[in-house]
Amino acid sequence: MKHQPRILSAAKTASCMGAFALIGVSGLGLSAPAQAETLRDALVAVYNTNPTLEGARATQRATDEEVPIQRASGLPSATATATHLEFLRQSANSFTAPERNLGVNAQLQVPIYSGGAVRNGINAAQERIAAGQADLRGTESSVFSQTVAAYMDVLRTEALAQLSANQVEVLRVTFESTSDRFEIGDLTRTDVAQAQSRLAVAEGDLRTAYANMINAQQTYIQLVGRAPMDLEAPPPLPGLPETVGLAVVTALENNPDLIAAKERAEAAGYDTEVAGSGRLPTIGLFANYDYSNFFGTLGGPIASDFQQREATANAGVRITIPIFQGGRPAAQQRQAGARETAALEQVIAAERSVIAQTRSAYSSWAASNAVIESSQTAVEAAELSLEGVRAENSIGNRTIIDVLNAEQELLSARAQLVTARRNAYVAGFTLLAAMGKAEARDLNLDTGGPLYDPQVNADRVGGRFWDWDRDPEAAPNSSRTVDINTSDDLIGPVLNPDEAR
Repeated sequence: MKHQPRILSAAKTASCMGAFALIGVSGLGLSAPAQAETLRDALVAVYNTNPTLEGARATQRATDEEVPIQRASGLPSATATATHLEFLRQSANSFTAPERNLGVNAQLQVPIYSGGAVRNGINAAQERIAAGQADLRGTESSVFSQTVAAYMDVLRTEALAQLSANQVEVLRVTFESTSDRFEIGDLTRTDVAQAQSRLAVAEGDLRTAYANMINAQQTYIQLVGRAPMDLEAPPPLPGLPETVGLAVVTALENNPDLIAAKERAEAAGYDTEVAGSGRLPTIGLFANYDYSNFFGTLGGPIASDFQQREATANAGVRITIPIFQGGRPAAQQRQAGARETAALEQVIAAERSVIAQTRSAYSSWAASNAVIESSQTAVEAAELSLEGVRAENSIGNRTIIDVLNAEQELLSARAQLVTARRNAYVAGFTLLAAMGKAEARDLNLDTGGPLYDPQVNADRVGGRFWDWDRDPEAAPNSSRTVDINTSDDLIGPVLNPDEAR
């Protein structure tokens, strides 16, 4: 069914953001879908179908394969080579050369000691898996934060469009009444021009409000994978800290970006050990089997005097001791050590970033809550002011411009309250994300099944060693949005707000 554009009803908006109850819906007359959607519904859809999140999970599964790749260097390996030769031209002095030969060689190699390269390589891979899992947590909370912002932006832009539409109606009535009073000589042409100017500006603001609403809806569709359907009030955010200090302590313990940086630093330490192993001896067992068949062609006219088939086998221990390699191992170890230093510096950088993000988010959240309180006071005062100015204007003590200014002040106060409530919620969720508390496991999302656990795949592939072990063919899991379009319904109102009434 084609999605219909709509603005939230005043009652529902009031339950989400108290200031929204101050406006009506008669100005737009847009129908709303019967099916409502909650923020939890949106987050579940993102969790199950968002391509960024699905891609991050697939990337992590690729990282999981580093453990069996590194372990393979320490496991036995077996190869077999078969070669068939046809001797097309023989030496004129050779009377016993064969015409053809089949050779088969089989080798078995068993590494015993590799200077610690395999062990440290596996350890580095496991640390990078842990880092990747932390990155996956960070991606999840980042996408959730974007979704919350998009959800609140839809609510905000719809409410602001509602306010703009209501303002247009109010100013149209003011303009018409001013024109009528001008006709009877009660007001001047200047009063009419002032009212007309404010009406024209309000109509332009309404077009902008509709355009902003389209942008918010498209961002929502991009993230969630479906159109916003009569969005409900978001639930209270869980676990917000009482102080900024508590927020920082929690973030330093749980922030996924910081955890990932620490794991990568650990992996870089193992890489340094791997690089140094190139100077150490290696020990391995080997076994070879060779089979050769000349098909009765060896020996020419006296082929019967020769053995046409033969097989040999040998086994032994091979010890390789590096003597001089041109300084390559030392350079590789110095290079790895420099990268380890860089990784350790990145831990400090990540820690600084986490502290800054947490403090900034806490400050924005606290400031937005304060703005909400002041905006509520401003709305109440502006309502009383407008009522008084209109009454005084009716008895000639106030001019039309005073009425218009009072109406504009009330609109600005309401818009500020709407925006402050949006900012407070988004900043609060951003704070939870910085603290590492904005993932599906923290929000108790009902995803229709168990939550995605990246460790399950790491355990699944970690011990595999069969060369022909394969996963199903690659295919996307996320949903497309090419068939979702709400813009056609709103382009008309953007170009001509009267179409919305």
